[in-house]
Amino acid sequence: MEQLNVLLLYLPVLLLAFTFHEFGHAWVALKQGDDTAARLGRVTLDPRSHIDPIGSLLFPALATLGGGIPLLGWAKPVPVDVRKLRNYRTGDILVSLAGVFMNFLLVLLFTIALAVFFAIVGGLPYDGTVAATVYQFILGGILVNLGLIVFNILPIPPLDGSKVLYHYLPTGARESYRQLDQYGFLILMGLLFTGMFRFLTPLIYTMAGVFHNLALLAA
Repeated sequence: MEQLNVLLLYLPVLLLAFTFHEFGHAWVALKQGDDTAARLGRVTLDPRSHIDPIGSLLFPALATLGGGIPLLGWAKPVPVDVRKLRNYRTGDILVSLAGVFMNFLLVLLFTIALAVFFAIVGGLPYDGTVAATVYQFILGGILVNLGLIVFNILPIPPLDGSKVLYHYLPTGARESYRQLDQYGFLILMGLLFTGMFRFLTPLIYTMAGVFHNLALLAA
């Protein structure tokens, strides 16, 4: 029952984070000259345009409910035709960073919401109350979005960080690095299932603690 409550509490936050992330990619791509995503209806905050039933719903549900898989998830990738970008290098970097920027924007919005919450409640709520559930939801919004930011900036294809790093590699190394894209999903799964990303958890919680304390101070 507790795991189901966690799923019901955090899944909406995850879907919101995925939606804003993919919207960011699509919107910036359009502003940089590529209308590919726009023609497919991806420049929208409607979750139905971005959510992948398996990656956005099934995998997070199985991980939360104890399905024996690590906590992971994904949305439908936004297609980008780099040939249409007005400036290939600058445009590709901006489009790649747009998703994590939107997640950071959500972190700030959830932090503001937490400050308002503390001002109304007068501090930390008591366990088992409606206020405690609201508190966990807002805090979850900060944690989930920070998690997506930290994970997506890793320089592992096909994550956003790899697309940025590509443009800063020596010319001779770029093509070899790009070839890793075809193995990217397998590499990520291998690292996840072997627990190689566990070092990220303390970092994410430490960052969340900073925003939590900022909200307390602002209240």
